[in-house]
Amino acid sequence: MQQLESSLRVIVLGDQLITASGDPKGMGWVGRVQARTPQVDPTIELLTLPYPEDTSLTLSKRWQSEVQPRQNQLGATRLAIALGNHDVRAGLSTSRSRLNLATVLDEALKYGFEPFVIGPTPHREQTLNKDIEQLSWGFEDVCARRNVPYVDCFHPLLGHEGWNNELQNSPSGFPGQVGYGLIAWLVLNRGWNAWLGVEEAE
Repeated sequence: MQQLESSLRVIVLGDQLITASGDPKGMGWVGRVQARTPQVDPTIELLTLPYPEDTSLTLSKRWQSEVQPRQNQLGATRLAIALGNHDVRAGLSTSRSRLNLATVLDEALKYGFEPFVIGPTPHREQTLNKDIEQLSWGFEDVCARRNVPYVDCFHPLLGHEGWNNELQNSPSGFPGQVGYGLIAWLVLNRGWNAWLGVEEAE
């Protein structure tokens, strides 16, 4: 296992899915990821900055004013950006959503906040998922052009029985233990530890 050269603060931006809303265990996917992240010295610190119904547009407007006062003055700061599926209902075109994300990533890279992007999840209203799929593809392409890690949550979860059952039976529309566990698994197995520099040696 590698040891970090300096302290690291990871700031997680996203909608309510970065909280534990709907999870009876109160962990959400962020808590599960943190629990499974290898312990290093110094400790990796995670801060979450949720914004209800966050779109790529609201993200692009808020991220600097919220992140910069919280950046790590004694070490490195990185951004985990959990993109929601709210752009579709907000009426944003895929091209506009791509531009919003590109702006955030370019600015983050300029400031040295190395980003990691988690894509949108499927919606329980199936009629929205075709547009969410296009959104996910668009976001993935924006990340690929900048060599930024991207976690596709849409395709693995779209037909997953556990995910769909929880969403359909949820009064709030949030996932529960199964859904948050699935997101955490995807994040952990799609480059999280490598991004942090704490992956286990083979």
